[in-house]
Amino acid sequence: MNKRQSQAKTIRIFRKIHHLTGISLFVFFFVVSISALLLGWKKDSGGIILPETMKGTSTDLQQWLPLDSLNSIAEQAVMDTLNTDEVQQIDRIDVRKEDGIVKFDFKDNYLGLQLDGATGKVLQFGPRRSDLIENIHDGSILDDLFGTNGVWKLIYTSIMSIALFIFTITGFWLWYGPKRMKRNKKR
Repeated sequence: MNKRQSQAKTIRIFRKIHHLTGISLFVFFFVVSISALLLGWKKDSGGIILPETMKGTSTDLQQWLPLDSLNSIAEQAVMDTLNTDEVQQIDRIDVRKEDGIVKFDFKDNYLGLQLDGATGKVLQFGPRRSDLIENIHDGSILDDLFGTNGVWKLIYTSIMSIALFIFTITGFWLWYGPKRMKRNKKR
């Protein structure tokens, strides 16, 4: 086998790998690309994907209510809004001193609540679609569905990362290989 035939064989192998990877992971790449696009636009979605950050009445922490009081207000506001006696588990508390607010993100229902740090007034309450989109994007939604502790996310991200690496290498070679063959033919 001469050098040109060897190069052509390598290109065919890379094309086959590229093709099979694309076919087998098409749905996953589609989901990752759409979710990445939405996450890229989340802050510029006019509050559709990620609620706008509101402004509180004071940025002076000494005028703020204690965090445990704000926590109680947030839990009660969610229970009242959802018309339930069950306390919703808080996933994250985000203190935004510069905005005068405290954001509460709830674990199981992708809800968010913003309170004025000084008055405890509810400034915003609603869905945090960005959290759901993030969980879809990184595969952690599978762990939520199956009740596992990060196993599916690890498998999913590993497969997708390896596939992207394979696409990068094979795609480059599918572009560069024919150029190299033409250059070698001219010599």
